[in-house]
Amino acid sequence: MVFFFLCMISIIEVFSASSNLTYKSQNYMGPIFYHTIMIAIGVVVAVVTLNVPCRYFKLMTPFLLVITALTLLWVLIGGESINGANRVISVMGFTFQPSEIAKGTMVLVTAQILSAMQRETGADRKAFKYILLILVPTTFLIGIENLSTAALLFAVIFLMMFIGHVPMSQMSKLAGVIAVAAAAFLVLVLTLGSIEEKRNEENHMTEVVSAEGEESVDKDAIKGGGVFHRFYTWRNRILKHFNSEEVPAEEYKIDENFQVGHANIAIASSGIIGKGPGNSTERDYLPQAFSDFIFAIIIEEMGIFGAAFVVFLYIVLLYRAARIATRCENNFPAFLIMGLALLLVIQATFNMMVAVGLAPVTGQPLPLISKGGTSTIINCAYIGAILSISRSAKMKTEKVSSERYE
Repeated sequence: MVFFFLCMISIIEVFSASSNLTYKSQNYMGPIFYHTIMIAIGVVVAVVTLNVPCRYFKLMTPFLLVITALTLLWVLIGGESINGANRVISVMGFTFQPSEIAKGTMVLVTAQILSAMQRETGADRKAFKYILLILVPTTFLIGIENLSTAALLFAVIFLMMFIGHVPMSQMSKLAGVIAVAAAAFLVLVLTLGSIEEKRNEENHMTEVVSAEGEESVDKDAIKGGGVFHRFYTWRNRILKHFNSEEVPAEEYKIDENFQVGHANIAIASSGIIGKGPGNSTERDYLPQAFSDFIFAIIIEEMGIFGAAFVVFLYIVLLYRAARIATRCENNFPAFLIMGLALLLVIQATFNMMVAVGLAPVTGQPLPLISKGGTSTIINCAYIGAILSISRSAKMKTEKVSSERYE
């Protein structure tokens, strides 16, 4: 039922939030027709996945690892750029994000390692090393172009290791290393991001001079970017989010805070019950209203109660996954279902925090609600895997109870 409600909300809100896509394509039904087809395909994928016994998921691990490695390298070298970052691969007219495959693969690998190396006192100390051996290069390849997804994946695997009883001494050391690395990375982003900003300003001034005919330049020589091209974006997002200086309304420059500004307007104008489905005004201004900022549109149209209902659905999803995990007799399905549920719920939390201004802009869609292709289908596959584990766990519980009764 959670899956059903999320899909219904997705169809309604994406239809409302796709005004920009409708205007560009001059096709009123085109965007929602495409999204509905993606959800329909996702439902089919979920039904197929839920009929696959959980034990067969292990057989997919080697193949998914190879696909993950190849596609992550492929997207860095020859991927298509979205919002200034190489994130998608185009194959025969279809595009997909390798990071979506990588997230599910890492959860599957971690669940398998933790289950195989469980001892009476908890996970074997070697499990920690094996997980990091795969996790670190994977998150590094993702983080080059998509830092928020890499951070999300690392957080999920960290929680899975905690649930899997990895020794606290190892977890504490990892937390310390993460804290130090995060601080060093923050300094690096602020420093190199500032250099990139100056470089972009110089390039812009040079292009203006060239356009006026006062000086001739080679445009290929003044292009910014390189391996640090994302640092400028990350720096701006961090500084804008943590800038606590109050700005009078008449001095607020909404063009410099376009997404956040219009998201705030959408939320502030919502009221308790909202404007009603299809009556959003900020959808016409938010460039990612149907994806990254769809939660702001949900608040604007459905009000506080509607937004609370969406949050409640994700809480129920996590709660039900935890209940199912406690009924699993084997460790693998328990770890896998918790990993998949955490992946969906933490990503949803990131998205909603960004929409209401509690976190910097990350570019994470709202799982099972935001418009998408690869992400929608793969998230539906996660739901199918959760349902598959649920069916298996229930059958084992009923069997055990029947034997005890006899």
